[in-house]
Amino acid sequence: MSAPAKLGAVVLTMGNRPEELRALLDSVAKQQGEAIEVVVVGNGSPLPELSVPGLTVRTVELPENVGIPAGRNVGIEAFGPGGREVDVLLFLDDDGHLPGQDTAELCREAFAADPKLGIISFRIADPDTGVTARRHVPRLRAADPMRSSRVTTFLGGANAVRTKVFAEVGGLPDDFFYAHEETDLAWRALDAGWMIDYRSDMVLHHPTTAPSRHAVYHRMVARNRVWLARRNLPAPLVPVYLGVWLLLTLARRPSPPALRAWLGGFKEGWTTPCGPRRPMKWRTVWRLTRLGRPPVI
Repeated sequence: MSAPAKLGAVVLTMGNRPEELRALLDSVAKQQGEAIEVVVVGNGSPLPELSVPGLTVRTVELPENVGIPAGRNVGIEAFGPGGREVDVLLFLDDDGHLPGQDTAELCREAFAADPKLGIISFRIADPDTGVTARRHVPRLRAADPMRSSRVTTFLGGANAVRTKVFAEVGGLPDDFFYAHEETDLAWRALDAGWMIDYRSDMVLHHPTTAPSRHAVYHRMVARNRVWLARRNLPAPLVPVYLGVWLLLTLARRPSPPALRAWLGGFKEGWTTPCGPRRPMKWRTVWRLTRLGRPPVI
């Protein structure tokens, strides 16, 4: 019998939620099974003293905010190139916490049972209401958040990734800064033959907030959507995918300032470098389609 998977965790913080960060680390320390080593990355901020009983916490302080994907990549590399010091890395938002003490063990069991499972997306639930927002269920048919399934993307602040995935396809796209970096990694992982599961029984409690609270939201969402397509889709699908998202955005009737920001980001996505282009195979397009989310939406 092989040894249980060794787990690490990466937590990215801007230093503005010290009490929530402490609660998260306490919840990681309470996980059943072998202790999880944690790397906390201060993204442009100093870190407080983070001594937690039963938990080994390493810290990295970055002199400036490098964005979410680049910050998480720093956390990955803190576990050695591609995170190779561990078998699986958890990525957890600093204002969330794990309500169950068996989440780590469930991760170990899931990865041991399926050698092709590369990524697990946890269910995010509001700590007060228990409600999971539709946007936190990473599939089109999101009405039932309690249904686990295979999916085509995952949630950035509540997931587990087999480090072999990073070794094979690389890390998150640094230049995205914020938005769609998970889908970029997901598409590359699926193209390499890995699978992604959404697990409703692996829960991160996280307060319900609107993503549009971020000042850069509309611009980044649009720019990175274009970059995502340019980097990953076969050429005939790029205009289809982006045309669909343009129509969906207009149908949602954003406010004039939001629409201007979105259109500015859309233009920026076409006129700025997007990084290396590695279009997915057509059989990956078919796999995405069979999983319920063809890469045109």
